[in-house]
Amino acid sequence: MSELMDYLPVLLTAVLGLTLMTNVIVQVLKGLLYDRIPTNLLAFLTAAVVTAGTGFALWSYYGVSITGWMIAGLIGLCFLVAFAAMYGYDKLVQMVEQAGWLKSGEKRA
Repeated sequence: MSELMDYLPVLLTAVLGLTLMTNVIVQVLKGLLYDRIPTNLLAFLTAAVVTAGTGFALWSYYGVSITGWMIAGLIGLCFLVAFAAMYGYDKLVQMVEQAGWLKSGEKRA
């Protein structure tokens, strides 16, 4: 259990960073591909590409031998990042509107 607690801040930071990268990419691509692909599918595919690419790049950089549990963990991380990217932005906008900082009729990015 102690090892898990040692790696938990790194994991949470990785999820936050990957989610932010996914959100930025999805917001840009959403403007270009709005008619062609549903936004949730776009967010999931973007999260999968960003997370898998980052994982394999880090493993290659550090010369880590890839095992089955690492692939399973990467797949789980893809779903976590995709879920956070799909629902995080909408909930943030909803929270800002409820706080009164942004009126629901105003145009938002």
